[in-house]
Amino acid sequence: MVGKEHSQGAKLDLIATKSFKSYDDMYKVVDFLNKTLKDKKVIFGLTKNKSNDTMSISVYEI
Repeated sequence: MVGKEHSQGAKLDLIATKSFKSYDDMYKVVDFLNKTLKDKKVIFGLTKNKSNDTMSISVYEI
């Protein structure tokens, strides 16, 4: 697992990453997941690669 530090100082462990074709409203899905599952000690991240029009969703464990 790859570690990453959260803005509040907690260490995050990467669980999974998945890339897919860019979808404009995907940030709404990630926001929904983060709000819904915040008590389950997981955080979702989203990155956009403009050069090949893809997005990647990452799942982290706190």
